[in-house]
Amino acid sequence: MSGSRPLSASDADGAALEPLAELVAIVDRLRDPQGGCPWDLAQTHSSLIPYVLEEAHEVADAIRRGDDDHLAEELGDLLLQVVLHARIASEAGSFDLAAVARTIAAKLVRRHPHVFDPAAERADDAETVRRSWEAIKAAERQQPASASPLSDRLAEKVRGQPALAGAMTISRMAAAAGFEWDAMEGVWAKVQEELDELREAVASGDRAHAQEELGDVLFTLVNVARWCGLDPEEGLAGTNRRFLDRFSRVEAALGGDLGGRGLAELEGHWRAAKAQIRAEQDSGPKSPPADPAGGGS
Repeated sequence: MSGSRPLSASDADGAALEPLAELVAIVDRLRDPQGGCPWDLAQTHSSLIPYVLEEAHEVADAIRRGDDDHLAEELGDLLLQVVLHARIASEAGSFDLAAVARTIAAKLVRRHPHVFDPAAERADDAETVRRSWEAIKAAERQQPASASPLSDRLAEKVRGQPALAGAMTISRMAAAAGFEWDAMEGVWAKVQEELDELREAVASGDRAHAQEELGDVLFTLVNVARWCGLDPEEGLAGTNRRFLDRFSRVEAALGGDLGGRGLAELEGHWRAAKAQIRAEQDSGPKSPPADPAGGGS
């Protein structure tokens, strides 16, 4: 970038480079056809997709739980995926880890002119940075004019996102463009409409149609979350955690054996588990009061 401050290795945290080099050497050894690991040698970019997703979700889970020790471990697992993919690509002559690092470094410098270019206009807040980032990103693409530019941007934006996150992205951007209900009542009416259609599709026995209608229900509930300022991913993750907490208590109360138990008995233990958790929460430290100004991350 013209006028930008040159960066050198002296700017980096040198203490991190030696263990990173060791990790690269270990992966190289694992992928060595002579004496390497058969499992690692059998992996491809495609076969590793589930592991990339799993490790990313485990990083998010450690963050949600505030478990820094576990977070360090999970970030290491995710870093392994980066190094392993780079090694596979290097063997095919496509790119290597250095190219990965150079590419992201160049992108960060290019998209942060307010930091690296003394001649650039300063950015005083995160929203200004976001707008600048999007403008630079659009200029980099230099795509020909499209009859549906918003749809094209949406399709690119959600590519690779989990379905729930993608639905929220689509919902927000479509609403910002004016494709929006006038009031919350319209959103609730749409929820009921989609639920009725799902019920009819299930009753018809048409599995493909029911699958489609289920997606419509979920998408509409994402819109409910957007209107209420809620995060559907965090909401569902919290429900998963609460269910597992209650279920583990039910299982423990039954000695680890749920077989042959009637629904009434299981429901009774479930209610007892909920009451126990509520009592523990009531007796624990109280959360600080909410910021009356509505501040927060």
